[in-house]
Amino acid sequence: MRYLPKSDAERREMLAAIGAKSIEDLFQSIPENFRLRSPLNLPGPLSEAEIIEYFRARAAENSLGYSSFLGAGIYSHLRSVVTDAIIQRGEFLTSYTPYQAEISQGTLQAIFEFQTMMCQLTGQEVANASMYDGSTALAEAVMMAERITGRSRVLIARSVHPEYRAVLRTYAENQSLTAEEIPFAAASGQVDLEALRAALNSETAAVAIQSPNFLGVLEQLPVVAGMAHAAGALLVVSIAEAVSLGAVRPPEEADIVAMEGQSFGLAPSYGGPLVGVIATKEKNVRQMPGRLAGQTTDHDGRRGFVLTLATREQHIRREKATSNICTNQALCALAASVHLCLLGKEGLRELAAQNVAKARFALGELEKIPGVKRAFSGSCFNEFAVEFPRSVKMINHDLLKDKIIGPLPLGHYYPDQTRRGLVCVTETTTRAEIERLAAAVRRILEQPV
Repeated sequence: MRYLPKSDAERREMLAAIGAKSIEDLFQSIPENFRLRSPLNLPGPLSEAEIIEYFRARAAENSLGYSSFLGAGIYSHLRSVVTDAIIQRGEFLTSYTPYQAEISQGTLQAIFEFQTMMCQLTGQEVANASMYDGSTALAEAVMMAERITGRSRVLIARSVHPEYRAVLRTYAENQSLTAEEIPFAAASGQVDLEALRAALNSETAAVAIQSPNFLGVLEQLPVVAGMAHAAGALLVVSIAEAVSLGAVRPPEEADIVAMEGQSFGLAPSYGGPLVGVIATKEKNVRQMPGRLAGQTTDHDGRRGFVLTLATREQHIRREKATSNICTNQALCALAASVHLCLLGKEGLRELAAQNVAKARFALGELEKIPGVKRAFSGSCFNEFAVEFPRSVKMINHDLLKDKIIGPLPLGHYYPDQTRRGLVCVTETTTRAEIERLAAAVRRILEQPV
């Protein structure tokens, strides 16, 4: 009863208040086969020291020398202990939403610095720090384009992350927004420009693409931007791998950039927490969701920070709100800011260069294996799709025996790509791990099916 300290009399009183005769009546809506009729099969009872040791042993099972080549939206990058030390300070770790600027100067300054760096990276004029992640940032960016253009149709490339597309479909279903997918070219892996040109019309609010896309390929942003703008539509560019901005030109052609910032100082952590970003031109700022922190001076001329814009329904009238996004992700944004400040411009370029170099080396090693070839010709950053002579799932099953987490099977998202896998290599991947992957794949493919 330590964690549920209710007496029998209190339980009877609570049941009577809701009109239930017993606990059984309370759980009547739960099917019998889902009800727990016996204690959980747990070890113990254990002392506090024994419990801590038990979970340490379980945690160790997750890191027994496995090499991972998974990316696809969540990336493993080097992180400094300085970042963790700063974000764990009580002033940041325990703070909530900065409603009152005068008592949240540190938090507001951190958001302001984050916004500034996001603008520098994306080539845009204004950025926020209030999106949950890259997927919701994309959906919010598309709805932002709908409000700006007054149109209700969006074209989204099929090479955009499948989970991002799923989130957009969920948003669109309840927003009277039509989302149509544009295929990618079989040879290059880039959006099919002819299909895009044919689909564009006067009802199109936005063209949404990702670069590098889910297949690891960089898109032709200037060409796509020209086509979208000629039809009066906006270009929304999604970025899932933020470190790529250390190597590729900023998407200045975009009208709105929707980015996932996890690569900047946030550990993969089983898929979260993440930090989303929307960056855009200043003329679109009134339609930007979330919060915007600004810099000003007080009556004594001292620098200060304020919440310049907060266009969600907790702050303004619901009919005027642009979004109900209800977090500022300040702690994750702070982690990204600290990480980028520690790296600096040259550090980010070097980090990106290492990703490119190691990905090229990995591709070269895999292409030496008979029957293995690159799937798409488009330029890549740190991910690339490879075609194997047999099912990727079968290969991955055998790779696990060598403690290697292999490529992401593309067939899970694209039924016609069952023999293709997405390989990710970052600066944390060693040359020895790449060579071990290539040797294991060669051995597996030499075995009879």
